[in-house]
Formats: sequence, structure tokens, C-alpha cells
Amino acid sequence: MADNDDVPFNRNFPLQAGVVEEVRPGIRRVLCNNPSPFTFTGTVSYIVGTGKVAIIDPGPDNEAHAQALLNAVRGETVTHILVTHTHRDHSPNTGRLKAATGATVYAEGPHRASRPRYESEKHNPESGVDRDFAPDVTVGDGDVVEGQGWRVEAVATPGHTANHLAFAWRERSTTFVGDHVMGWATSIVAPPDGSMVDYMASLERLAARPEELYFSGHGPEILEGPRYTRFLMRHRQAREASILHRLSKGEADIPTMVRAIYIGIDPRLTTAAGYSVLAHLEDLVARGVVATDGDPVIGGTYRLV
Repeated sequence: MADNDDVPFNRNFPLQAGVVEEVRPGIRRVLCNNPSPFTFTGTVSYIVGTGKVAIIDPGPDNEAHAQALLNAVRGETVTHILVTHTHRDHSPNTGRLKAATGATVYAEGPHRASRPRYESEKHNPESGVDRDFAPDVTVGDGDVVEGQGWRVEAVATPGHTANHLAFAWRERSTTFVGDHVMGWATSIVAPPDGSMVDYMASLERLAARPEELYFSGHGPEILEGPRYTRFLMRHRQAREASILHRLSKGEADIPTMVRAIYIGIDPRLTTAAGYSVLAHLEDLVARGVVATDGDPVIGGTYRLV
């Protein structure tokens, strides 16, 4: 997205789908063949440990990807399956892997929205969520999950979804950040599934932690995670400033703001950009900076207070 040049994105990710790559000792990754404007080259699943291993984010409902993961761990035992969140590009393959391995599934919980839907909301942006997912073991912020030769701490990172978790391997200064932080683009925050207030608080939580190396759900690793996270925070603050600047010229609906703010956007991402603007507007309305008639929804018109 051409307007995001303030963030040092890295879109160099030559990994091919189905290929196993050991990126660090005890950390392997396998790319799923599900490229799109939202998933970049596809969803990345991670294998942690050797011998007795964990798989993080089994990916979408994709038999070929499940088989690629099983091939990657042939001769090993999968003891744990960890899921960062319940979007359809991350969790649906869990059932296949659990059936094949008998591994225990760990996650924050089933999918839920960040807030109740308003009666005036006609469009349902949650079509991309996995409502069939349920973990065997629920984990919350600070809980530790460990296996043979590895130990990760669950870090609550709501915002992209309400149930989003990162998994921090402190001894390796490494965090598996799911979709909360990505090196190739900013994360989508789409109410009511997501929350900008939660997203920003989660960025601050990650930035305050000591782990430097981030592995994301899409795209390449991020070498200076906390520094990069602060770029994302400043980017969102700049996006808020752009919204307020547009509203200083008069009231506007969300499509008008998207056209003014997202110059050169891929047309396929216009709807997602609108929901990101809505996420900011929800926060601004709650803070009393912006007003709208009725609930803050995608079809509303907004003005400065």
C-alpha cells in the first residue's frame, strides 16, 4: 500500500509453498499456498523444537498444507498445536493435524468479537472467522506452554481479533506474533471483530517486552521487533491525524475518507481500509473527539466535535 512508506516494510520472502525451511535452530516454517491481498504469499506455519515438537498456526482448511506439515515432522512426535487466533487462514487445519497426531490444542479460546454488533450494522465483516474452532486447553496472558527443549509464554495481543495471542520464547529472544505484527504490511483491524484501542495497547505491550526476533503469520521475520512495533504505533497515530485532518474540512463518510487518506491503494483492499478507518473512528467517538448520528458504523457520517 503506497501510503505506508513510513513503516520499513520488508516484502522479500522467497519461501515456496510446501517447502520446509529451518530459520533458526529449533524453528522451522512451512508456507501454505493461499496467497491473496490479505495473506501476502500465504499463511506461515511454524514447527518449534525437534523430536517432540509444537506446530504454531496450522493454517486454513487445506489438505496439501496439512500434509506438508506432517511430512516435515515425519519421524517426530507433535505434542502441541498452538493457535494465535481464529481467522480462517490460521486455525481450520487444526482438526486435520490433531486427528493425525493426537496433539493437544492450545489457544485463548473460541472466536468472539471485540464488541457486540450494533443493530444498525448490516454487513457482517466476520465471514473470515473460524467459528468451529475450540482449543483443548485455554491459555491466557502470562500462561506458559512447554515441551521438549522449548518453553513459550502466552502474550495477550487482542486487536486484530479479540482472542489473539502471541507466544514468546524468552530464552531465544523470539516471539511468534501471528497477525498482530507483520513485516510486509500493517494488520487489518476491522470492527466488530477487531478493536483499535485493543490493538494499540497490544502493540505497546509487545514493544515493552525484551524479545527482539518476531515471526509473523505472513511474510518474513522481523529482526528488531520492538523498534518495528513502535513504527507501527506511529503509523496508526499518523492515520488518526489524517482522519482528523480530513474531518477538519467538513463532515465525511468513510468512503470519502478512504479516498483522501489511502492514495494509490490496491482496489481489492478498499473495503478493508474502510474498516480500519472505522476502527479509528470508534476510538475517536468514544474519546469525544468525533461525533456521528447513532452508532459508529461503516455507513455512518462523521464530524469533529
